[in-house]
Amino acid sequence: MVNPALQHPIFGPEIHCPHCRQVIPALTLTDTYLCQRHGAFEADPKTKELVHLQSGRHWRQWEGEWYRQHTHPDGIRFEIHEALDRLYTQGYRATRVIIAQRYRELVNAYLERSAPWRGSGDSHLPRLYGLPVEFSPDSQTEPQWDVINFNLEKEPGVPVRYPYFRLFE
Repeated sequence: MVNPALQHPIFGPEIHCPHCRQVIPALTLTDTYLCQRHGAFEADPKTKELVHLQSGRHWRQWEGEWYRQHTHPDGIRFEIHEALDRLYTQGYRATRVIIAQRYRELVNAYLERSAPWRGSGDSHLPRLYGLPVEFSPDSQTEPQWDVINFNLEKEPGVPVRYPYFRLFE
């Protein structure tokens, strides 16, 4: 008798689509999940990544959430900008951005280096959308940073400057 667990891809018989969050089924005896809206995703058992076959985008999972793995600076910058917009609509403002160490070289050229931020002592830190940027600890010591892309520190209130500068500076 065949083990039923071996009939499905590595993430199980169903997952949430990384795009629309709807539950999508695995295709039996394949490494593929099929979303009615976004098409096929293939699970790679070696890298533990989910690949959207139509676009080639890669996703990794941490604690039940999918995180897109970026290969171009505009992708990570756009994702951060979207998260800042969501904070604003929830009544919060970001105070700092922590970006995964693996993106340091990718985003470094896009960071602001001179303008002070809210008159704080953070003037030595680079900035993105006017916010101080730090890079995460090494993923060897904090493994979530091998998957997640960034973290926004926040506080209640509206942003000092909204929208946090231009999307593409």
